Amino acid sequence: MAHIHNSFDSQFGLQYAPDSFAIRLGNREIFICRDFRKRYYWVNPVIECSAGLQPGHLEILLFRRWLVILSKARY
Repeated sequence: MAHIHNSFDSQFGLQYAPDSFAIRLGNREIFICRDFRKRYYWVNPVIECSAGLQPGHLEILLFRRWLVILSKARY
């Protein structure tokens, strides 16, 4: 039986996001999905960068649609 470990906690809720995938490059992970969160602030129309919900995460919002999360890989 295989054990699948998801590196993102359930507080993100990103494992249920449609059109999402993760790429592991060495000890870094790149997670890309469509942004489904309601933003209560003005968002730059091209690129928006902010700290993630967890320490060590960087969130980049591209064209108000695609959310790219850069993080350290967990084993």
